[in-house]
Amino acid sequence: MNPPSEPRRREWPIAAGLILLALVPVLAGAVRMGDLASGAPATAANARFVEMPLPIVLHILGALVYSLVGAFQFLPSLRRRRTAWHRFAGRYLLVPAGLVVAASGLWMTAFYDTPAIDDGAVAISRYGIGALMLAFIVLGVAAIARRDFFAHGAWMTRAYALAMGAGTQVLTSVPPFLVFGEPDALMRLVQMDAGWILNALVAEWVIARRRAATRRRTPATVIA
Repeated sequence: MNPPSEPRRREWPIAAGLILLALVPVLAGAVRMGDLASGAPATAANARFVEMPLPIVLHILGALVYSLVGAFQFLPSLRRRRTAWHRFAGRYLLVPAGLVVAASGLWMTAFYDTPAIDDGAVAISRYGIGALMLAFIVLGVAAIARRDFFAHGAWMTRAYALAMGAGTQVLTSVPPFLVFGEPDALMRLVQMDAGWILNALVAEWVIARRRAATRRRTPATVIA
């Protein structure tokens, strides 16, 4: 029989993997924040951020909290043994940060003067992802308010998966760039959407595993 600490040791790679996935966007955000704080001159690439820094600053800070703190919410042992921390982090850190990430992302898509390659279909995808993330967080809060713990976890997992799309998009964008060079509008759309879709599929797989485990523990209970 494994010692009680063994399952917990097996869980930590989950958090480590999620943090690693968030690392590149977090570092990119830190560089962007450094440019803004140092008063870097405006260029074609950063003019929109220099002229209106508040949305991007809120987005970066919100994403930092959401991705790093959120990674530990997926550890079952912490949810069971540190319930006070789980509730505190969710209520006062993750829900506000997630709403800021989604809302600021929608705002930037609507009002920033983005590069032409990010207009059109890519912008539509960003609107859809931002709206879904907001909806998933609201549904997660509503689920915990009625003490539906399974639905709460499912909706929050879906929201987190969409938020982590930036990390996966590094994997779906950098290798093609190294091989084929700058993408055209269609390939840009494919690469961006691939990151969100892959994360969404993984989230549904995780939710399905939880549902199966819950049914094994309580076979008479119907999980919605």
